[in-house]
Amino acid sequence: CLAPFVAMKLPLTVPAVKNVGSIWALIIGRVAGIALAVAVGFKRLPKGGLAKALNAGTIGSLLAIMNTASEVGYGNVIAALPGFKSIAHAMLGIHIGNSPLVSEAVSVTTLAGITGSASGGMSIALDLMAKDWLAWANQIGMSPEILHRVASMASGGLDTMPHNGAVITLLAVCGLTHVQSYVDIFAMTVIKTFMAFFIIFLHSVTGIL
Repeated sequence: CLAPFVAMKLPLTVPAVKNVGSIWALIIGRVAGIALAVAVGFKRLPKGGLAKALNAGTIGSLLAIMNTASEVGYGNVIAALPGFKSIAHAMLGIHIGNSPLVSEAVSVTTLAGITGSASGGMSIALDLMAKDWLAWANQIGMSPEILHRVASMASGGLDTMPHNGAVITLLAVCGLTHVQSYVDIFAMTVIKTFMAFFIIFLHSVTGIL
């Protein structure tokens, strides 16, 4: 039954527990939080209230899971297209100044917008171009920490495009449409992309970050 996944060359196991330790920590923390909330508030629940709460939570989580999974799948399909690497390497060729920061910021935020995911865009960009950026930074004596900071900030800009899974889930839960709410979402989440470029400018002018 795993043959289709093997043919797709998807990783079915992890080489070490340490690679998934952070994920397990989040899951354990959430399960512990849920158990604590039930234990503390159980007496306050009306008869049959726990079952209703569990049903509502399950239904709500399915919406979020499906939206997020569809966007991750969409991003992976885009990344697998033949023309995608050409675009990625073109962005790597962006040379403004003597540092890789502009290339990194533009690449990460663009890929985050294409995939509709901050983590997806950043992971794809780093998988493809991290070695080149790091080598470039080492040539000019730039700390890798600066690359990390700029990539992290740039990933949190164009990720909230209309097709973003979190945006779709938020609007569905709130009973709103893109027409009603996306202007506000854009103002609060996308405009902050310019903060990454502000940091680049600050570093270019002062040499301090």
